[in-house]
Order: sequence, then C-alpha cells, then structure tokens
Amino acid sequence: MATDKTDKKKSGAERVAIFMMSLGEECAAELLRHMGPKEVQKIGTAMASLERVTRSDIDAVLKEFSELIQDQTALGIGADDYVRNVLRSALGDEKAAGLIDRILIGRNSRGLEALKWLDPRAIAEMIRHEHPQIVAIVLSHLDPDQSAETLSYLPERMQSDIILRIATLDGVQPAALQELDEILESQLSGKSTAKSSMIGGVQTAANILNFMEGTRESSIMESVRQVDEDLSERIQELMFVFANLVDVDDRGIQTLLREVNTETLVLALKGADEELRDKIFKNMSKRAAEMLREDLETKGPVRVSDVEAAQKEILAVARRLADSGQIVLGGKGGEAML
Repeated sequence: MATDKTDKKKSGAERVAIFMMSLGEECAAELLRHMGPKEVQKIGTAMASLERVTRSDIDAVLKEFSELIQDQTALGIGADDYVRNVLRSALGDEKAAGLIDRILIGRNSRGLEALKWLDPRAIAEMIRHEHPQIVAIVLSHLDPDQSAETLSYLPERMQSDIILRIATLDGVQPAALQELDEILESQLSGKSTAKSSMIGGVQTAANILNFMEGTRESSIMESVRQVDEDLSERIQELMFVFANLVDVDDRGIQTLLREVNTETLVLALKGADEELRDKIFKNMSKRAAEMLREDLETKGPVRVSDVEAAQKEILAVARRLADSGQIVLGGKGGEAML
C-alpha cells in the first residue's frame, strides 16, 4: 500500500498494464485472449486508471520483464504427469487432488469455464430451476467470490441447502461432469439440442461463505448448524476471516498492504481489534502508520455493511496473493495455506 503519493509503487496489475500498453493495441489484445476473466478485468481496470506514466515507469517495467525472460528456459513442462507430480510433491495428495482436477480436467470444460465470464446474476438465472445438486456442482466449479455472489441471487430458501450439498460433495464422475458441461455449452451457445473429479467439499463451502455478505453468511451457517452441527463446525474452522490476518507473518502483511488502497484499509480497520491494528501499523513505515492512525481517528461513524465490504475486499486480495504463492494464510483451522 502506498500512503505517501510521492513514493507510490506500482501494483502488479499496473505493471502488467504498462507493459501491455507499451506493446500496442494488437499485441495487447492477443495477450488478453489467453487470459481468464479475472485477469482481463483486473488488467483492464488498471489500464483505465493509469495516470501520469513516466518514461522511468516504462523503463522499469520493461527491465523487469527482460530479467524475468532471461531466467526462463525452453523446457517443455506442460505434461500432465509433470503437473501432477509437482503439485503432489508441493501440496500433498489430498490438497493437490482438487487443484489437479481444476487444471487438467477443467481445461476441457468449455461450458463450465464459460460461466466464469458471465455476470453472477445471469448465472443464477440460468441455474435457479436446476436440481440443487446440479447447482452445487456448478458453484463448486466457479471461483469462490463469483459463487458467493451467484448464491446471493438465488432464493434464500435454497442457499443453506446448496451450501450443505457443496460441503458434502465427495466428487463427480467424469462422465456426469462431461454431460453437464455439454448441456451448459449448448445453452451458452444458443443451441437446443476411474476416479471422481474432486469438486466441492467442506473447504469449497467455506471459501464461498467467506465471500458472502455478513448477515447472509451468518444466516446460512445457522441453517447448516440446525441440520448438521458437526459439519457447520468443520466449515467454520476452515473459514478465513478478517481477524485471522493477525496470524499472517510480517512479510505477508507487507505484501498485502502494497495491494490495498488507504480508504479500504481505513474502513476495514474500523471494525478490527487492537491486536490486528497494531500488526498493520508495525508493518508500515512510521510516517504511513501515523497517517493511518490519523485517518482512523478522524473518520466518522460508518455503516457496518461498509466495514464488512471493505474487509471482504481485503480478504479477496489476501486469497489471490495466497493462491499465487506470495503469502501464506493461517486460518482458524490451522491450515498452512489456502
């Protein structure tokens, strides 16, 4: 995070935006075709918000790219066996299983993958009349934040049932997944016409609930608790909430702060305890910490919903950084990584 505007560091998305804009429209468009919806949205937003890009900014980005390229080799590392072995060695069999399926099986799931480009409201309209088990499979395949927003557009009476089904989903047979994918692909294109894939589970349910609005999250968890108290406790243990950031190491906090703007941080810290505030202050420069304290003191009353939204936004950044290996999150369940 850059509180001092005279010494602002460019975020990763901004550096990518600068690099792509320096290539020209045609090359930039070609690169975007190979990116997923989240990357396109993030980089597009960064492009639109760039102001006063200096020659030194461009030179720094191009130098960084040149150094990265020099470290690359021509080795072909895309083989399925290589990917499976590396992920299993790094994460263990249990944690790697779902990720392997997302990478190797999911790459051919054109219908399911296409949903990631749709607005959550549109996805909800498409699946609201399907069997709850089908809805659970679809939401398990999406990214947690997109699943959470899609779930919020579904009837409230369905939401806790779907979370229960996601949490107890123990895999989907490839043939069934392929059939569902073909149906979705047909719908999206406007046409009328052995091992289970590791989709769903308690962690998936916890990840989706992490992105739900606070009151809906509590309501769904209470409904789940009434049906299966043990399952609700297992979900709760795996959820990573804003207060858990106190368990992130100092380097991780510093990395996170570089990606969060000051206004969002001020709002989020309005609802944080002293221990977490001190953790944040400790990992900022003395001047930046003093300015943040002043902002907190002068900030008037804020709505709880605004505080929760700011905290969710920061948690989304934290999970993205954890997924890319830049930080390690330690949740209430004692997991080393998310």
